[in-house]
Amino acid sequence: MKQFISFVIKETKHILRDKRTMLILFGMPVVMMLIFGFAITTDVRNVRTVVVTSSIDHKTKQAIDRLAASEYFTITATVATPKDAERLIRNQKADLAIVFGQYFASKKSGVQLIVDGADPNMAQQWTNYATQTIANAPYSLVNTKMLYNPQMKSAYNFVPAIMGMLLMLVCAMMTSISIVREKEKGTMEVLLVSPVKPIMVIIAKVVPYLVLAFAILTTILLMGRYVLGVPLHGSIVWIYIVSTIYILLALSLGLLISNIANSQLMALLLSAMVLLVPIVMLSGMIFPVESMPTILQWISAIVPPRYYIEAMRKLMIMGVGIGDVMREVTILSGITILLLIISLAKFNKRLE
Repeated sequence: MKQFISFVIKETKHILRDKRTMLILFGMPVVMMLIFGFAITTDVRNVRTVVVTSSIDHKTKQAIDRLAASEYFTITATVATPKDAERLIRNQKADLAIVFGQYFASKKSGVQLIVDGADPNMAQQWTNYATQTIANAPYSLVNTKMLYNPQMKSAYNFVPAIMGMLLMLVCAMMTSISIVREKEKGTMEVLLVSPVKPIMVIIAKVVPYLVLAFAILTTILLMGRYVLGVPLHGSIVWIYIVSTIYILLALSLGLLISNIANSQLMALLLSAMVLLVPIVMLSGMIFPVESMPTILQWISAIVPPRYYIEAMRKLMIMGVGIGDVMREVTILSGITILLLIISLAKFNKRLE
C-alpha cells in the first residue's frame, strides 16, 4: 500500500511541476465558463424593433411600454403600415416588427410578427421572446408562465454542457497522454517491472486526474452558481455521485485510448476525433438532439456526454430526484463497465 501511495505522490508531483498542464486544467474551465456565459450566448438583447399600429389605445400602449421597458427589445420606430416596417427590415434598420391589429384592445384581433429570418435560430428566439413579453402584458389575451428558466438565460443550458465537455476532455485526454508519454520516454516498462502490480501502477496514474476532475467540477459549479447565476435546485450529493460515474467512464476511455496510441500526437488526435467533435456536435450541448436527422440521433445515442448533460440539466435546473435520472445513470454505468472491461483486457494483453 505504501508503494501505491508513493506512485500516486510521484504522479501528482509530476503533474504539479508541469505548469502548462496546470494552466490548461484550471484555466480552461474558467475561460470557457466566461466565454460561454457572457460572450457565446443565445440570450436576446437589444433587438431593434418597429411597432406597427393604426391606433394607440390603452392596452396597446401597455404592450408597447412593456416591450420598451424590456432589456430584450429596443423600439426604434413606430410606423403606420406593415409595408413600412418590412421596408425597414429589408434595409437592415430593424430586426423585428410587431403589428398590432386594429381591434387588439377589444380582443377581436391579435398580433402579427414580421422577423428578419436570415438567422433562423435567432429569429425563432426573437419571436418567442416577443410573444412572451406581449402575452404577459396586463389584461392580455394569453398568460405565459416559463418554468425553470423564467428569464431564458442561455447559461442554464451551457453550464451543464461545459461540465460534460471539460470532465470528459480532462479525464480522458490528459490520462491517455500521460500514459503514452511514459511509453515514449521508455519509463513505462520500468514502472511495470516494479514490485507494484501493473494494474496498480495504472490506477496510481489515474488517481491524481480523478482528484483534479473533482476540483474542476467544483470550480464549474461555484462559477455557475455565483458568477453566472445558474441555480442548483437538485441535491448536490446526487450531482457529485452521477459525476463520479461519468468521471470513471472518461478515465476508462482515456485508458483505452492510451492502449491504442503509440505517441502523444496520436493520442491527442484520437481524443480530438473520438471526444471533442461528438461532444460539441452530437451531445445536445449546442444543438437539440431531437432536431437532428434520424441517423445522427442514432449516432448520438452512443455519445456518453449526451446522457450526463441531460442528467445534470434535470438535477441542477429542474431539481428532480435521482429516480428521474435513473435512465441516464443506468446508461452511463453500463458504458463505464463496458469501457473498463475492454480497456483493462487490452492493457493486460499488451503486457503479455
